[in-house]
Amino acid sequence: MLNFEAINFKIQHFLYPSKMNKPDLISKTILFVKQNLENAEGGHDWFHIERVYKNALLIAQNETCDIKVVQLGALLHDIADSKFHDGDETIGPKTARTFLEAEKVASATIDHVIAIIENISFKGGRVERKFSSIELDIVQDADRLDAIGAIGIARTFNYGGFKNRALYHPEIAPNLTMTKEEYKNNEAPTINHFYEKLLLLKDKMNTQTGKQIAQERHRYMEGFLEQFYAEWEGRK
Repeated sequence: MLNFEAINFKIQHFLYPSKMNKPDLISKTILFVKQNLENAEGGHDWFHIERVYKNALLIAQNETCDIKVVQLGALLHDIADSKFHDGDETIGPKTARTFLEAEKVASATIDHVIAIIENISFKGGRVERKFSSIELDIVQDADRLDAIGAIGIARTFNYGGFKNRALYHPEIAPNLTMTKEEYKNNEAPTINHFYEKLLLLKDKMNTQTGKQIAQERHRYMEGFLEQFYAEWEGRK
């Protein structure tokens, strides 16, 4: 069992560096991300980044990893999500690289963080990762955890509303064989997204900690869907 309370102090230390000291790289990165995502859609804003960051630090407690790469990868993974930039997947990595180079971060660290940003996305679940590392595993799990459970449900409907999508349409079935491009351009009802992504994530987690947390969040979504259909059909 994970002892969440025992490691909470360490997470808070990483999340809120002392204001008495000269701003370090992580503090500067947090400020940079907050400024860049000030007007972001509610499911992809600073608070999403903060939750992913906390998840990543939690998972990292049980892995041998480069914690700085994990921190930077988590903080910068959605600095310019392609969904909000006409599908352009190059803006995020470019933005992150420009920032990190200006902060004189080691080139190897920059390359690793950029590789995380380029390979973290679900993309319909049908695209193979072109890069592998334990740091990517950690950040990817942390990001996926924020896509499921209670928060995942809230984010899904928030984005569906942002895109003016129907809640549910009984005659529009989920598409489980979408290509990457079809997934990016999908405009199906919001409920379909549970079957096209959210319910698939439990079995795509990389780390033991990620898998353990995902189990409970997955069950919560199953209960939500059962209640949703019961209410839709007037059975409850």
